Amino acid sequence: MLNQIISRIRRNHALEHATIHLLTEQFKRFGAQGNATYSGFYLNIFGDIPEQAIMKAAEEALQRMKNGEHQLALHPNCGTVHLTTATMATLAAQGTFAFEQRRLGKSKMDGGTFFNILPTAVLAVFFTLIISRPVGMHLQRYTTDGRPGSLQIVALRKLEPTAVSRFFKILLGHNKRVESHSYFIETKY
Repeated sequence: MLNQIISRIRRNHALEHATIHLLTEQFKRFGAQGNATYSGFYLNIFGDIPEQAIMKAAEEALQRMKNGEHQLALHPNCGTVHLTTATMATLAAQGTFAFEQRRLGKSKMDGGTFFNILPTAVLAVFFTLIISRPVGMHLQRYTTDGRPGSLQIVALRKLEPTAVSRFFKILLGHNKRVESHSYFIETKY
């Protein structure tokens, strides 16, 4: 039962990414944020994209994945990639400070020690940022499944934007004048 739930969420997550990929091919200068559930996925669009285009993109994305374009399931701006980057960068900085503090024989971190270690920590974080993206893309293979199987799109429902969609609108750098629309794409197996 749990495996079935996880499998459905992973496939809906893949369809969410594939839909965003196809919208990106057709439209420029918009933002998108989504999250998958057992019964479909939520999609927040920041920009002027017609509702019909969203449904068409979702249907085409599903068909293309069924036809073997499984790579559409992976997206470089997925939360998995961002969480991987944040985690690895945090560990790189903390690890560098701990290692250097021990190497210098300092039991406490004073201002001088901090500023002496800071360039090394920044360099460690810099290199971590470079390698974290491919690591995050690899890990994303465990949170998505580009083989949709018998997945079908049931409906697209327009929703009122939520606090989450407003938060992401700000986070993604869109101003108040940019249109914001929220949808739920319902699926079934």
